[in-house]
Amino acid sequence: MSEPAEARSSIRAVRAWAFYDFANSAFATTVMAGFFPTFFKQYWNAGVDATVSTGRLGVANAIAGLVVAILAPVLGAIADRGGARKKLLLVFTVIGAAATAALYLIGQPHWSVAAAMFVTASVGFMAANVFYDALMLDVANDRELDRVSALGFALGYLGGGLLFALNLLMVVRPHWFNLATAADAVRASFLTVALWWLLFSIPLAVWVREHKGAPLPIKTAVRQGFAELGATVRTVIRYREAVVFLLAYWFYIDGVNTIIKMAVDFGLAIGLEASDLLGALLLTQFVAFPAAMFFGWLGGRIGSRNGVLVALAGYVVANVSAYFIDTSLGFVILAVLIGLVQGGVQSLSRSLFARLVPQGKNAEFFGFYNMMGKFATVLGPALVALVGWLTHSNRAAILSLLLLFVMGAAILLKIPNRVVQATSASVAR
Repeated sequence: MSEPAEARSSIRAVRAWAFYDFANSAFATTVMAGFFPTFFKQYWNAGVDATVSTGRLGVANAIAGLVVAILAPVLGAIADRGGARKKLLLVFTVIGAAATAALYLIGQPHWSVAAAMFVTASVGFMAANVFYDALMLDVANDRELDRVSALGFALGYLGGGLLFALNLLMVVRPHWFNLATAADAVRASFLTVALWWLLFSIPLAVWVREHKGAPLPIKTAVRQGFAELGATVRTVIRYREAVVFLLAYWFYIDGVNTIIKMAVDFGLAIGLEASDLLGALLLTQFVAFPAAMFFGWLGGRIGSRNGVLVALAGYVVANVSAYFIDTSLGFVILAVLIGLVQGGVQSLSRSLFARLVPQGKNAEFFGFYNMMGKFATVLGPALVALVGWLTHSNRAAILSLLLLFVMGAAILLKIPNRVVQATSASVAR
């Protein structure tokens, strides 16, 4: 009679884990992709030359990514040695949510303070994801990885989309919410993100249990974590398929990240209305919700590696199409296409890498996985900037991202699908 109870406990843990994506995606959507870039330029940098404000925002993003890229493998080693994956996830969640809420208090023209809070919130968001990804292996067995990973991303798109829709309504109709101006509404939206992030993290805090041995004292864990970092590098290098995957991932996820961060900027550059662009961003969230679930099913049918390749093919089509669009309708269609594949490439990449992780090295290996993702925020923007400078064409600049998707797919093909399946079978046993 104990099996049904265990099954219910497992299902509850999976749902609680996935709901963290529902919680923190509000930051990714409303703050990172939506309001912060435009508010930073138009409010905190009002009257400043556009190239200067863009540079300031770029530096802030680079600093946040670099900090987490450096810390990710160390944090992973510490978490595995100290049995503190969930604890550290919650610590960084509180840090990220507190810094997000602090944006509400910052007035004009204190752009440097706003940038500092954004960097702090971004570090909290990205560092917490190191431990969130690693905890997936504590709630799902190998056969469930594609489905569970897809569930997390699907709920993330749903949660991020729901709050973003409310935040957009606040900006369009501030008086409905007893707010004087659209600027007040944007600032208030930062508060709603912080509260949403904390509230929907509670299920994970209560119901997810990490599998661990006897935990070490925190000082010992820190010392051993640093000491083992070099050994972890040598360990990762021994796993050829993991190294090949990480290299492929570095290329194609850079393209994905660049499109996420620069889509609105590209739309503005070719003369489209900001309201249409934000509406398309919202539509992407709701398209991505069922699409991520579909890719979870597809990964189970054709393999996670092949599922990633299908998603990358979608990005190639979207990238080429972006060169030709010149209307808001075209941008909306492009947003739908990206929404169809964005969740798939993210969720199946995570579950594919999980199959390549050796037992007992969850957080350390996912630390490297996240480190590659954080370092993959430099090449794409630099490529777009260089091509734009050389050609004086925003369209050619965006088209240059095609190189990243093609390179990533070509390298990923070097991992035979049978190797992934064999790894899955060995883990299942």
